[in-house]
Amino acid sequence: MVDNIDHEPRHRRTGQISAPRPMYIEIAESILERIESGELSPGSRLSSERELSRTLRVTRATARQALKVLEDRGLLYRRPGLGTYVADPKIERQAGKLVPFTRGMQRRGYLTKARLIKFERIPAESTLARELEIPVGAPVFYISRVREINHEPVLLENLWVPAARFPQLERFDLSARSLYEVMETEYGVKVSRAKQSLEPVAATEYEASHLKVKPGSPLMLERRVAMDEGAQPVERARDLFRGDRFRFVTEIAPLEL
Repeated sequence: MVDNIDHEPRHRRTGQISAPRPMYIEIAESILERIESGELSPGSRLSSERELSRTLRVTRATARQALKVLEDRGLLYRRPGLGTYVADPKIERQAGKLVPFTRGMQRRGYLTKARLIKFERIPAESTLARELEIPVGAPVFYISRVREINHEPVLLENLWVPAARFPQLERFDLSARSLYEVMETEYGVKVSRAKQSLEPVAATEYEASHLKVKPGSPLMLERRVAMDEGAQPVERARDLFRGDRFRFVTEIAPLEL
């Protein structure tokens, strides 16, 4: 249970002159500190809104707002009729390294699975052709998959690969095998590096239905063009990671002067 939370606004403690922050933010940060310190472990049940409001001498609306802040960040979850609980910690994904999803998750001890949504041969439009360095209209394979860890959908993949480079790719079961593993094992093509970007987006109804989240939930869009050892593009990807399950981290380079 959450109790004895210091609810004195921090601007008073530091002695700095600043506008006071909303009390629900102060409460949310106090709970967050206890989660990050390990005092509140995954699966711990928090005090109810009524108990929090009584303990902290705030309104139930304020207590509700504080819990919702952390719930929206994927740090808490509700069980109807049972209460609010601390969620499992987010999975860290290295933003500065090219780590295949299957390999990265299995190293962490997760059971991985893929569900194939679509696998079709289409002509490359101009933007796709430019990114893959192929002629406009050249055939590409479009692959859409939902990736799961421990039977929970966490990633919606959208991939395009040049059909000329990977003929008869449809022969291989991409619901059971890694695309990069198939490229290397079956075609002798090894992905060595990639250019990628990250941006936060909100889940559409379609994306939400596949990832089992509410429409508008936070997702992280990873755009990627992967290249082989000869710097030839072999994959264009638009991957959507659940924001409540992943945290993207990177090592910071030396300060630019």
